[in-house]
Amino acid sequence: MARKFLYFVALLTVMVIAAMFALRIWSAELTRFAFVPRGVFEAQAPLRAGFYDDPAMWVSRPGKVDDPAQYRPAGTPAAPRGKAWVFFIHPTSYLARDHWNGAVDDKDTRHRTALFVRGMASAFNGEAAVFVPYYRQAAFGSFLVNRPETQKARAVAYNDVRAAFRAFVAEVPADAPIVLAGHSQGALHLMHRLQDEVKGTPLGQRIIAAYMVGWPVSPAHDLPQTGLTACTAPDQTGCAMSWLSFADPPDAKLMLDTYRTEPGLDGKAKGAEPLLCTNPLNGGAAPAAPGTANLGTLVPDAQLETAVIKPLGVPARCDAASGLLLIGEAPDVGPYVLPGNNYHIYDIPLFWTNLRADVARREAAWFAQHRAAK
Repeated sequence: MARKFLYFVALLTVMVIAAMFALRIWSAELTRFAFVPRGVFEAQAPLRAGFYDDPAMWVSRPGKVDDPAQYRPAGTPAAPRGKAWVFFIHPTSYLARDHWNGAVDDKDTRHRTALFVRGMASAFNGEAAVFVPYYRQAAFGSFLVNRPETQKARAVAYNDVRAAFRAFVAEVPADAPIVLAGHSQGALHLMHRLQDEVKGTPLGQRIIAAYMVGWPVSPAHDLPQTGLTACTAPDQTGCAMSWLSFADPPDAKLMLDTYRTEPGLDGKAKGAEPLLCTNPLNGGAAPAAPGTANLGTLVPDAQLETAVIKPLGVPARCDAASGLLLIGEAPDVGPYVLPGNNYHIYDIPLFWTNLRADVARREAAWFAQHRAAK
């Protein structure tokens, strides 16, 4: 019996090693196989007029009960409430491969959306209000391939975001400053919102900052089309921040290969130039910052239901060659690190406390500038 048990353990060990080897060698192929939708693209009708007048179509907005964006973990530094209004576009939470777009009323997707909003949009709740819409997001797997269905799925999602943004702008006081933010798919839609309806308009003068996190942004082909410049000082306004977090050794090949097959916002091909990277520990003032500059990481529990602020001392350095944000040795913040030491899900939680301080500092600078202009 003991010998059989040892054979069983040896077999399991070999199987685990083989699985890890296969994942390392064929991780891109396996990921695509697991997540890319199998069916044909299903055309979606436009949302009905006034869709976002219904509070139920918002993950977060003033008056929502158990609003995930208003989550404040234990250890959150006390601070006075700001006066800016925040529009946050949540990342992809539809992981199934049944459809190219997720339904806004899917129970599992809504649950994951709330978890992401709690861990990410909560960094902005020191301001006047945080609005986060549901939308028919493109499926996670659609971002792993470059097919006609990919662009169709993104168009459906973007049209929903456009309708939500217009409803948000209609509700915000006409002279109030605005913070725009999005993660991953949300950051992609945010870039297009800036290009299509903010750049060169009076609304653009009210933008405190735009946080386009977790999506690769080209400084040459994307950023100029948004009407914003990169943040290079912690009290700068009307600027953009973007970063993608990787621990050592980083492997971003799958993401970068997909990114470079698509044209920039200017319609031109992107080359091998580094991505836009603004260090969240110092507001983009310098490429690198030590762990001592990190004011606190939001560390969730295994279910992502609750979290605490911990001084993990996670550093950050914008790599000059790639534009990735390198965070050194892999920190233990949870089990959802993606292949290649990609801390995508933790892009904001890693620097949660610094981001809160960054928004507050830029808001104060915006009001000081506008008082001086009067």
